[in-house]
Amino acid sequence: MAEKLTPTPDHLSAEAAAWWRDVLENYQLEPHHLKLLRLACEAFDRCQQARAAIDRDGITVPAGDSVKTHPAIAIERDSRLAFARILREMDLDTEPVQDRRPPALRSNRR
Repeated sequence: MAEKLTPTPDHLSAEAAAWWRDVLENYQLEPHHLKLLRLACEAFDRCQQARAAIDRDGITVPAGDSVKTHPAIAIERDSRLAFARILREMDLDTEPVQDRRPPALRSNRR
């Protein structure tokens, strides 16, 4: 299996790396799925990094004589949406099927 030869990307957080390994253990992924999985893990990590910055700094930051929305608000939102969309595309929220391949999207099933 190609998944067994695919190491966990070094730059992932411990939580994302654990999810990476869990997905590889439970699904047989094609090369394009591995790319999507990596992007999903990176989006998850970016979202968590943005959340930490917001928790540390608050939702606004100084901007001269006023305040503006913390830039991490947009990063968190965009990363969250990207993660959700990739997860939906991979359809990993369903039970693994017998052949261990990700099932087809519900919208494509007949």
